[in-house]
Amino acid sequence: MTAFVSALDLFSIGIGPSSSHTVGPMRAARAFAEQLARDGLLERVARITCSLYGSLGATGLGHGTPDAVVAGLAGLKPDDCDPDQVRGAWSRLGPEGGTVCVAARHPITMTRADLTLEPRTRLPGHPNAMTLQAWGDDDALPLAEETYYSVGGGFIRREGDATREAEALRHPLPYDTADELLALCEEHGVSLCDIARSNEVAVHGEDGIDAGLDAIWAAMAECVEHGLATEGTLPGGLGVKRRAPEVRRRLEEYDRDAAPTAELRDTSTEWLHAFALAVNEENAAGGRVVTAPTNGAAGIIPAVGHYYLRFVPGADAAGIRRYLLTAAAIASLVKKNASISGAEGGCQAEVGSACAMAAGALCAVLGGTPRQVENAAEIAMEHHLGLTCDPVAGLVQVPCIERNAIASSTAVSAARLAQHGDGTHLVSLDTVIETMRQTGLDMMTKYKETSEGGLAVNVIEC
Repeated sequence: MTAFVSALDLFSIGIGPSSSHTVGPMRAARAFAEQLARDGLLERVARITCSLYGSLGATGLGHGTPDAVVAGLAGLKPDDCDPDQVRGAWSRLGPEGGTVCVAARHPITMTRADLTLEPRTRLPGHPNAMTLQAWGDDDALPLAEETYYSVGGGFIRREGDATREAEALRHPLPYDTADELLALCEEHGVSLCDIARSNEVAVHGEDGIDAGLDAIWAAMAECVEHGLATEGTLPGGLGVKRRAPEVRRRLEEYDRDAAPTAELRDTSTEWLHAFALAVNEENAAGGRVVTAPTNGAAGIIPAVGHYYLRFVPGADAAGIRRYLLTAAAIASLVKKNASISGAEGGCQAEVGSACAMAAGALCAVLGGTPRQVENAAEIAMEHHLGLTCDPVAGLVQVPCIERNAIASSTAVSAARLAQHGDGTHLVSLDTVIETMRQTGLDMMTKYKETSEGGLAVNVIEC
């Protein structure tokens, strides 16, 4: 099966704070409710229970997973729901329970106890696992039961489902590795973006892919704008203050006051940081974000894209489309040959992947050759190897927000550095992706989105 995954799937519009712990479980719960309806079981359901295993059980409360499950059962979709409808959906049930309208049409009574956290139970399919059961009035056996895996980036897999080979056959230029992708570029005399676009058009058509990419970027831009303007303290109890608005104000004042003088410093990196902070503060608050390729790493692609538009002469909307397509082509390689899930590979799989995507994509729109683009992605990924996922209090705040800002700088540096070479380098992108996969396997579970190690246990929660 080809590695290629559509940009319209990789960059999915959803809500914070986590693609694997919020968006994925919401989609899984909604899929379960829809399956009950298709099987003619919905009207017989009196109760639904859900067990969250492994990483979903360990950090589910901080990531809003119980709320997401209840919202998904009620028929909400992460791409178009009001985030306020999701926040508190589980806690509002109260000790006596509350009414949940399954699939938006069948009311049942659900209590908070119907959802259980089982962090010590790890299913073999993936660290992020959840089992949903529907019960009738007779509790002897469930009417239906399904196990889903939230495999990162909002993607879900139902246990027992086969991979979709038919979709792969629709891609005219398939590839499984970066070497194969570069060979296609050389054979056809085109860029990585051109290869990605050919595969996208075969599925979505010219107008469909352009409209989809424009909608993705519009959502990213709106997230940045909202994050730069919204003050306050992030939810969760750590008391983390939003910093993006203050950084924006200071930069605007400096750019305005220093412009007439000869002492104007380059503020591009500081703006880059502000853009990333804005997105990840929105994500931490449960706002509207775009997985890129996950929510925990959602700030890097939009931040570097804004850097391109604001500070690169000649940047335009067509360049943003090329930027997103190139990033998706790189992400496809990581998703196929390693992982984009923090629960599976640590933060190297999330922030490391996003940094590689942004570095290669920026290099491409700066005029880099396919081999320079591959080099940029490799540099970015290489310098995130071993990065752990150890969120304090199970919240996507510390160290996640600042980590996106720093990784955005790394992406720009990697792109610029690759441009100074001819694409020849010792470590290939395929090698560093495989190394990331192996490192993730070797990494102790406590460093993979369980909040059982690292900063999560060494930072005192006040």
